[in-house]
Amino acid sequence: MIAEDEREFNYEQGSERGPTRWGEIRPEWSACSNGTMQSPIDLLDQRVEVVSKLERIKTNYKPSNATLKNRGHDMMLKWKSGDAGYIEINGTQYFLQQCHWHSPSEHTINGNKFDLELHAVHESQTGEVVVIGIIYQIGESDSFLSSIEDHLDAVSDTEEQTVIGAVDPKKIRIGSRRYYKYIGSLTVPPCTQNVVWIIAKQVRTVTREQVSHLRVAVHDDSDTNARPTQQINGRSVKLYSEEEENEDD
Repeated sequence: MIAEDEREFNYEQGSERGPTRWGEIRPEWSACSNGTMQSPIDLLDQRVEVVSKLERIKTNYKPSNATLKNRGHDMMLKWKSGDAGYIEINGTQYFLQQCHWHSPSEHTINGNKFDLELHAVHESQTGEVVVIGIIYQIGESDSFLSSIEDHLDAVSDTEEQTVIGAVDPKKIRIGSRRYYKYIGSLTVPPCTQNVVWIIAKQVRTVTREQVSHLRVAVHDDSDTNARPTQQINGRSVKLYSEEEENEDD
């Protein structure tokens, strides 16, 4: 079950409700403390297996009505299940459910944190979850975030969700010819495991104002909503790469 509301926990290190204590807040959140396949992780070059044959991720997204909800520590943009299309991996369709943002990034690359990370959550008809992660550094504005900024302001002081009309997930620009893939977990309670993570290697850009906008809008008095990196515990991490092809195809 993916959290619809995040007010029971926080991101303050050392707090009774902080990341190291999430598994103690509710019995059904125990995986946050004792799970062995937790996310996020550090994508360290030395432990990554490079795979030159790309495992193609087919995207079939379409504009669909979306709602924006302040979950307590992040803003969630949610589509009605199935309406916004899907990705297809090895013949299985995973339908786009929602996307949300963490700052700074939750996944790190060779120990380096970035300024923002978007998670696009997909689910198959049998309940398997695939999350596509996109990492951003400060630079040019992100056009997808620009397109919903007015709506962020509208829901910043409310716990209600607001219908914002048709949103085209293609504008997130998920496509990448190089990506990391590993098996992990949700990065918020209940920290459910066996989640397939696909992290685009290409780092995109976002303005400092856009990152600040996302944090200020939720009013949680925290500078961050990023869970610390977790132990790898011998998991396989692959980097799928087709260097010669265009990144954005």
